[in-house]
Amino acid sequence: MKGLYVITDHALLSAQTLLDGVDAAIMGGASVVQYRDKVSTPEVCEKNAMALKALCHERGALFIINDDVLLAQRVNADGVHLGSEDASLRDACERLGAAKIVGVSCHASVSRARQAEQEGAGYVAFGRFFPSKTKPEAPLARLEVLKKARRKLKIPIVAIGGINAGNGAPLIKAGADMLAVVDGVFGQQDIIEAAGRLTTLFRA
Repeated sequence: MKGLYVITDHALLSAQTLLDGVDAAIMGGASVVQYRDKVSTPEVCEKNAMALKALCHERGALFIINDDVLLAQRVNADGVHLGSEDASLRDACERLGAAKIVGVSCHASVSRARQAEQEGAGYVAFGRFFPSKTKPEAPLARLEVLKKARRKLKIPIVAIGGINAGNGAPLIKAGADMLAVVDGVFGQQDIIEAAGRLTTLFRA
């Protein structure tokens, strides 16, 4: 896991624009797509997840479900991402199996990340690093967290929170393998260009 990790948002991508928006992000270089939908019915979420999984696999991107282990299992997603208040990591790993990816939000706690790695997490996410429109109340993390995590962990590290092409480079330099982005891609007029600018940071 390396590069641009995009996360969908129902406020930025409607039912009509969801697939086209994600397709544009992948064309711009996104290598991981997380489907995050807190408002749709279970039936709509499953329908969207199936369509997104097919698109991601056709385009060569990984497909992750936010929060919902059962949905990830039903649609055979590549994995699931768990927040600090979501399902048990151990339960998710057991239910989905060793071949699937289980990511965990760790905010600014390297000790939580180390525990998650020991319990089978496929990656950990730290943040928010900058003011975030998606989660403005999320606790702040600093670059030192990424530097420390890089020394302590063997699994991939994801940075999240208010990231765009103008501020992402220091996060990569500090140790982030991936930049997770919502508004910085899907909130932009040209999604392909926005994703491409972020992807370029990893080549630099």
